[in-house]
Amino acid sequence: MSTDTLEQVVTPQDVWSKVRQRAWMTVLVPVAVLAYLTYTWFAFGVPDLLAKAQPERAVILATDSVAYKVHVTKLLRRDILEVAIEGERRATYDDTNLPDGVEVDGKDAVVDLGDGYIVEIDDRTMRFTIPGYGTVIGTATNTGVETRLPENAGEVPEWLKIDPKKLDLRPTLDRRVQVTRTKIEVHNYFGGWENFWFPFSSEFYGKSFSQLYALALSADRLNPDYSNLWYMVQDFLGNPDWQHGEIFIALFETIMMAVLGTITAALFGLPLAFLAARNFTPSMFLRFGVRRLFDFLRGIDMLIWSLIFIRAFGLGPLTGALAIAFTDTGTLGKLFSEALENIDNKQVEGVRATGANQIQRYRFGVIPQILPVFVSQVLYFLESNTRSATVIGALGAGGIGLMLVETMKTSRDWENTSYIIILTIVVVIMMDQTSGWLRRKLIEGK
Repeated sequence: MSTDTLEQVVTPQDVWSKVRQRAWMTVLVPVAVLAYLTYTWFAFGVPDLLAKAQPERAVILATDSVAYKVHVTKLLRRDILEVAIEGERRATYDDTNLPDGVEVDGKDAVVDLGDGYIVEIDDRTMRFTIPGYGTVIGTATNTGVETRLPENAGEVPEWLKIDPKKLDLRPTLDRRVQVTRTKIEVHNYFGGWENFWFPFSSEFYGKSFSQLYALALSADRLNPDYSNLWYMVQDFLGNPDWQHGEIFIALFETIMMAVLGTITAALFGLPLAFLAARNFTPSMFLRFGVRRLFDFLRGIDMLIWSLIFIRAFGLGPLTGALAIAFTDTGTLGKLFSEALENIDNKQVEGVRATGANQIQRYRFGVIPQILPVFVSQVLYFLESNTRSATVIGALGAGGIGLMLVETMKTSRDWENTSYIIILTIVVVIMMDQTSGWLRRKLIEGK
């Protein structure tokens, strides 16, 4: 037997060694992963976060984002009764136009919350009839609240919070009653976004689509200074509850912030990419300096650049556009330089053979090769920067991000938050569709 044949013979010891190696790997890898996950579980404080989590709060916010609530409030100090959407004075009902389930008798009221839940407000006393539990009575006094539970009520349920100074009942997610020594308040939820189109004060409020259509075409003006259609548009944009006009302007600022920042980055990134490309810049020191510049610009996050420019120039969309331009100049410059280093030199040599100068060689031999990468990357960054501009705006750069943060400060305006989020998603989808159309037009010629 030859030496080569002896070297290829597999001994039992070799087989056993490989089996042991695989066995160790089979055991060590899961153990290492489990140890890592266990460490991160406690290092990141996940148990504390779960203990502090309030899922019921998330459910309430989710409900507020798709519904509105009517407040029936008895102000005891002023001895008046108000029925308003979200408790807003500018969205207060009058006695001739009350919402469903609310009956007002002078300064008292009866509120039918549906499914047998009925609240009676009589002077300083509230009676809440709850199916399956009984009637809870709360009376406001000068020092607090006196509460009477049904006979044989047993243990106090979780949805009933009794305090000497406040009585809070929430038997279901969409029904709530509160009593303090200064007021009695009933919250009744309804699905949808009330006053979305027109405010209470508008002459178009409460009218059907057919009525609005007829008014828009009518020659009889409701306001002698404007046509009915323009008057309708003004009331919609000036809606104080939803602020449509301000939101649309903020969205436009966000889009312009992304467009200006991306275009600026592309215009500066492309010429700098030629200086960073090995096959276009012989000087190693110049290439090294430009590449380190790219690393510096993209190494600092866009949010950090935004904070720097806010301190330097103050609040405004310009700071957001500069933050996007600085970060993307580094990223696009690096991508363009790599594309330049991978071009086909035969095409450049062919253009040179025609007697073209250096600028012409770049124009007809280089640019057509990197144009697909250039257009594709710029359009992608434009779409991505639309989302980034929203986050930057939340820090103070303006635009839709700042309005989004303002609406999130209180749970009362959570439906406005949902409205802004939906509009932002729509804008991103439109940018994606537009960039795809431009990419096909410029690259594929379709």
